[in-house]
Amino acid sequence: MTVSERTAFSGLIRKKALELGFDLCGIARYRPLEECKPVLEDWLKAGMNDKMGYLARDIQKRLDPGLLFQGAKSIVVTGMNYYSENRQRAPGAPIISRYAYGIDYHEIVIPRLEELLSFVKKLLPETGGKTFCDSGPILEKAWAREAGLGWQGRHSVLINRAIGSFFFIGILILNIELEYDKPHSGDFCGDCRLCIDACPTGAINENHTIDARKCIANLTIENRGPINEDLVPFLGGRAYGCDKCQEVCPWNNHARQNINPEMMMPDEIADMTVEEWQELSAEKFDMLFSRSAIERVKYENFRRNIIAAIRSTKQNRPFSSP
Repeated sequence: MTVSERTAFSGLIRKKALELGFDLCGIARYRPLEECKPVLEDWLKAGMNDKMGYLARDIQKRLDPGLLFQGAKSIVVTGMNYYSENRQRAPGAPIISRYAYGIDYHEIVIPRLEELLSFVKKLLPETGGKTFCDSGPILEKAWAREAGLGWQGRHSVLINRAIGSFFFIGILILNIELEYDKPHSGDFCGDCRLCIDACPTGAINENHTIDARKCIANLTIENRGPINEDLVPFLGGRAYGCDKCQEVCPWNNHARQNINPEMMMPDEIADMTVEEWQELSAEKFDMLFSRSAIERVKYENFRRNIIAAIRSTKQNRPFSSP
């Protein structure tokens, strides 16, 4: 393609992404992200990945998406807002992170990325591509920065100036040259430390990374063993994930309700009382969460979380190093 053709074609991709329900779309030139290697390796050496051993595998693949898709030339990065105010209504109910309010985000984002890939292939049949949404060893936040979508905040989550940080990142690797957005430059967190100060367990490091050993999201999602008793009082009623660092971020002051009904919390879950959560059976769990991201923790671990979350509301105390 000529330069003008690449410009026009890239514009069509961005326009189609918005039509498919994505709120953001940028395009980055493929290259190995070797500058990310020291931070990643130091984080792993310190054991901050906790029991998530898979994060220590395929390091070079994480740095070089060309090893995930041969012939990679362009990285299309999308963002889909999942913010919602349709929250749980019963006082004291165990708290679920917003990203898990509706059906599993993989079922929402990946099919739309595949539709975007199909659109590209119809226009250029020789095009090949591969899609990712938290589904492979790829540095999604780094690529979102490369595509101009935003910067990695102190809480490690990517922040976009227009929509904040409550959004899913989707990746489409293509084997064609496109027009590229300028990588995002600058850190607009400034001197703000609200996320660090608000983290219930002190899990946020000074270098924009998270110590998963302390992070409530890791403790209630990835963790397959018992929850550290020293950390239970700091859960603050959270049974699945934690949004605290994003809730206090000033860039989310104007976060808007997402437009996807699949991301809404069903009334049956929103209205569950503390007693109903305590009495949740395996059958009811399957009925309510079979298509939710919550399903992946399995019933027994979710029951563990519910019990710990309810206990924490009785023991809750301000943060001090546990």
